[in-house]
Amino acid sequence: MKASFPEPEIVTRKGKPVSVILAIKDYQELLERVEDAEDVAALKRVRRKPLHYRPLEAYLADRSRA
Repeated sequence: MKASFPEPEIVTRKGKPVSVILAIKDYQELLERVEDAEDVAALKRVRRKPLHYRPLEAYLADRSRA
């Protein structure tokens, strides 16, 4: 028998919600959204920092010395 959860089921203990039962597809979608939000937040942090460039010649000179 295949169980189907059209809506999340809230599990309570002593009248307080302690967990949720939901379809794996919904769970995976939630995880994906969280990961996307974390990626956007990281991108925003990086974009706030000033960019620093140096000439290619300086990079190559440093590299040849190593």
